Amino acid sequence: MSVLTVENVSHGFGGRKILENASFRLLKGEHVGLIGANGEGKTTFLNIITGQLIPDEGRVEWSKRVTVGYLDQHAALTKGKTIRDVLREAFKHMFDLEAEMLLLYEKMGDASPDELEVMMEDVGEIQTFLEHSGFYTLDAKIEEVSNGLGLGDIGLNRDVSDLSGGQRTKVLLTKLLLQSPTILILDEPTNFLDYEHIEWLKRYLQEYEDSFILISHDIPFLNDVVNVIYHLDNAELTRYSGNYHQFRQMYAVKKEQEAKAYEKQQQEIEKMEDFIARNKARVATRGMANSRQKRLDKIEVLEKPREKPKPSFEFLETRTPSRFLVETTDLVLGYDEPLTKPLNLVVERGQKIAVRGVNGLGKSTLLKTLLGIIPPVSGTITLGDYLAPGYFEQESNRNNTKTALEEIWTAYPSMENREVRAALARCGLTNEHITSQMMVLSGGENAKVRLCHLMLKKINWLVLDEPTNHLDQEAKEELRRALMEYKGTILLVSHEPYFYEDWITDVWNVENWTTKIV
Repeated sequence: MSVLTVENVSHGFGGRKILENASFRLLKGEHVGLIGANGEGKTTFLNIITGQLIPDEGRVEWSKRVTVGYLDQHAALTKGKTIRDVLREAFKHMFDLEAEMLLLYEKMGDASPDELEVMMEDVGEIQTFLEHSGFYTLDAKIEEVSNGLGLGDIGLNRDVSDLSGGQRTKVLLTKLLLQSPTILILDEPTNFLDYEHIEWLKRYLQEYEDSFILISHDIPFLNDVVNVIYHLDNAELTRYSGNYHQFRQMYAVKKEQEAKAYEKQQQEIEKMEDFIARNKARVATRGMANSRQKRLDKIEVLEKPREKPKPSFEFLETRTPSRFLVETTDLVLGYDEPLTKPLNLVVERGQKIAVRGVNGLGKSTLLKTLLGIIPPVSGTITLGDYLAPGYFEQESNRNNTKTALEEIWTAYPSMENREVRAALARCGLTNEHITSQMMVLSGGENAKVRLCHLMLKKINWLVLDEPTNHLDQEAKEELRRALMEYKGTILLVSHEPYFYEDWITDVWNVENWTTKIV
């Protein structure tokens, strides 16, 4: 049974086609992975099927008996509410029923016998519904899902206005799972989850009995939870049965067939054009030439398979720093309160260090403290000589109205226009991306601009906070290659072990330092 039908949907922005004559069916129980390169329009497609965007053409129809839950990472959270308050909103309909039941109890004292009988019947129905729905064990359920996704580490009584972007996303994801919609729509749900909580979400989705649509560039995660792939490429949407690895095999065969068909047709066209050119002037063969011309005119010329611009990352190195880049003495990380025990850390020249551990324990805080962006709670940091750090921050400014071109040009005003464009193009960005505002670029395109910013700077110490978030698989592999070849020192925070585990030299686990119970 189809729970969602999309027929012949087309949509564009300006002169650019995002979707062209796209069709899509979601069947009951299907676990769909929606994939495509950065900027292909995956989030646009989700906005269309959830009604947030009206397509230029086509039809979107949901089954009447489904509830749809969409993980919108930009949803607002109200200041003054705790995490627990927000999570309890997932059961608002139950709390409304409880309020209605309590009001009926209040009215019973003044009711006539007939009214009392009706009220007792209503109260009984509400009570039965609440009991069967697990209303009286809601707090235990909230605790279970919260701990599974790491909110317990943050504290459910924390004001949501104090949370980072990643922590806000965790709250929204937890609330969505608690709502238990019949259809889940998840856009990059693992971006702000650490390894342990990704494993929890993976098990949850594997056991999920209803349907979901998932966008994710975390290939191992995607591969383990989906059974259908929809691939968005050059405004076309194509369905493949199976997981991501099976899709890659089928897609490779398809691309090879398309390339061979194009080459074969081009050879045939070349032969016909050559025959026409040699024979159209001769009276004896003019008829055959005209006949070939008519056949040539009727040929539906295949489009040459288009290659996406591929990113090429390379980090510029500068003079060699002293042997020890950073040394700390009894360093305590935190903001208002300590997050760690006193730390005596050393970063030595040439080390490539991965920082791991569950979220909320101070990974990003560590990077910012070592770079001097925020002060430590206590202790000292001694920096080496000739340091030239380059910092990739996990979250970008969502209200940045500069274009990608202006973003780089402002940082490097001595560069010429063509040089800035060439630098952005090397990161896999097209002219359309370059002239778009940072705030309207996709997460992956935005990350590529910020990586471009970093690549133009001469550095000897790379400090990277979740650089793979939002990047498509091709860009992720290219970044991995560039970091492996980089001769300088690296301090990396990443929730994707497969991205770094075969080239790092050391692992720092913040769970060994924390003052919290893990």
